[in-house]
Amino acid sequence: MFDALEAKLKNGRYVSLETTPSHSASFAPVIDTIESLGLHERVDAFSTTDNPLAKLKYNALFAAVAMQQRFGKPVLATMSMRDRNRIALQSDLLGANEAGVRAILALTGDPAKNSDQKDAKGVFESDSTLLLDIIAAFNAGTDLEGKAFSVAPQPILPFAVVNSFARNPKSLYKKMAKKVEHGAQGIITQPVFDLDNAKVLLELMDEANAKHGTSAQLILGLFPITKLRTAQFLDAHVPGIHVPPSWLEALGSAKETDDAYKIGFDLSKKLFDDIMALHPKVHLMMANQFSVAAELLA
Repeated sequence: MFDALEAKLKNGRYVSLETTPSHSASFAPVIDTIESLGLHERVDAFSTTDNPLAKLKYNALFAAVAMQQRFGKPVLATMSMRDRNRIALQSDLLGANEAGVRAILALTGDPAKNSDQKDAKGVFESDSTLLLDIIAAFNAGTDLEGKAFSVAPQPILPFAVVNSFARNPKSLYKKMAKKVEHGAQGIITQPVFDLDNAKVLLELMDEANAKHGTSAQLILGLFPITKLRTAQFLDAHVPGIHVPPSWLEALGSAKETDDAYKIGFDLSKKLFDDIMALHPKVHLMMANQFSVAAELLA
């Protein structure tokens, strides 16, 4: 399963779909919805988020196990540095490894001050590069301190993230290079909304790989927008994302009509098709709006 994932990531068409577990003791409704729409037949992999915005959700690792068991497709399980020290990170990785979860998306995590859990504190022993270092150690058969395991873990495929936009692109290059240096084999960007932006990111990725003699793959994030309000929020309040004025103008002109969804979807569909023609490696971020994903991938 994971050998095929790595091969697609490096050599072929690759489309993954993000899922966000809910504030619930069951992840099954999300899986059922995906199956009812046939999305498990249209993507190469899934991801599960880890308490995004520090809001309490169902565990990402257990969600990944459930999805893999249902669909037989690999799941990138997100692990956040916010909630675990190096002991917990390694312990969770060991358990996930035996359960068959062997693609890990390393995140630093959103600040705990945003949590819906009163007085929650962030751990933040380090940023996501510590988790990438742990994965590199595991892939060499040892823990972070270099002590060999009595039973070595199965190989883990490490992923990381990067912003999609910065006024100074050099800052994005530095982050890419740092994560590649620490072993990331796939780097997922925040959503892009412009083909020129995507081309810049690909050039930066090439430079980062050239510096370290690596072959990490860039996976371009895509978030279909069908409402002006969503576009305005992403552009104004989410660091590292830029929604072009042309999108805001088009959605703004349609906000009082029944055409808003169609205009936003058509923009998103064209961007998806253009990106797949340029670089067919995409990560769909849908906020669990899976019907939109099904339409996009139809």
